[in-house]
Amino acid sequence: MSDSSPPPGPLAGVRVVDLTNVVMGPLATRMLGDMGADVIRVEEPGGDVIRAYPPMRNPAMSAFSISLNRNKRSIVLDLKTDDGSRALFELIATADVFVTNMRRSALERLGLDEDGVRAAKDDIIYCISNGYGSDGPYADRAAYDDIMQAASGLASTFKWLGDDPKLVPSIYADKVTGVHIAFAIAAALHGRATTGKGTFIEVPMAETMAAFNLIEHLGGSTFEPAFGGFSYSRIKTANRRPRQTTDGWIVLLPYSRANWETFWDYGGRSELEDDERFGTAANRVRFADDLYQIMGEIIADRSTEEWLSFCAENSIPVSEVLDLEFLGDDEHFAAVELIQDGVHPTEGAYHWVRDPIMFDGEHSRLRQPAPRLGADTAEVLAELGWTTDEIEPLTANE
Repeated sequence: MSDSSPPPGPLAGVRVVDLTNVVMGPLATRMLGDMGADVIRVEEPGGDVIRAYPPMRNPAMSAFSISLNRNKRSIVLDLKTDDGSRALFELIATADVFVTNMRRSALERLGLDEDGVRAAKDDIIYCISNGYGSDGPYADRAAYDDIMQAASGLASTFKWLGDDPKLVPSIYADKVTGVHIAFAIAAALHGRATTGKGTFIEVPMAETMAAFNLIEHLGGSTFEPAFGGFSYSRIKTANRRPRQTTDGWIVLLPYSRANWETFWDYGGRSELEDDERFGTAANRVRFADDLYQIMGEIIADRSTEEWLSFCAENSIPVSEVLDLEFLGDDEHFAAVELIQDGVHPTEGAYHWVRDPIMFDGEHSRLRQPAPRLGADTAEVLAELGWTTDEIEPLTANE
């Protein structure tokens, strides 16, 4: 449940005009809203397509929408009309941040390119996120998460495991890029506080994901000429995977030499303490396929609880493989109250996942549950000085 007096958050006093859609942009702005920013979500009549994705109890209030639109206000503007365009530019004039993932050509038609927005607020932080960077040949290509998993090399990594290219069963590129957007905006706000000047930010999905994927996998190609193989070999082995116990599944990872020696003794394979393949961290990476194969054979001989107890006693990293659907039942996640219960004013009882970041020991709070489409149009326009007669035509169909 939301607190009656939630802490304001480190971004209190910052106004964000959110002209994004689907998941990537709305996730980024939700993060800003969770940290206290006044996020005003601007949607076209009919709303963002994500509002219509099932499941939902009421039209335009999908589970996606409830998750992504909390701590925001919602207004509907038809930007193809004079009044809709005027309202948006008046709103921009009051804002600190403008963020969008509309295609560049559409922004130019609407006068919402950087020059157009900066004419309304010269020190605004302007952030755009599209599929590809504006200085490359793919700049105008449409992009969604599935496409970006392929374009960034992520889908190809499954070939290392002997599989066909695959998509990770998560909207991975959208979420990784969304986090980068929020980080970049927070950094730009700090920069503006120092210099007094606005910033133009571009966060392209393809480059963001490619850079993210290459952190460990650039490997030997870091050097010129290449020195060693491409990628991080420990991760490429098909034997690096959850292992079956007598009654379940775990992931167990002895890390130090002492961890491994204790593991070999407990597993009845103490002779492996002297095996040169596993004596150093470098060799354990080099011979990871053999290492993980033997480890899996040992793990199979005991129960999950036996392994969890052994690892706890010996400070060896381990986790039972938890089912994503039932994470809330886990002792730790229940104790930290990651999944919250609430009552939405229009959607009834529901659950929401709080932001995990703490500031001064305090988690962000639910200041405002996700609004219905256009629920705050009249309020926001009134704040801009619009009269009731001017507002009513824009809100008549909401």
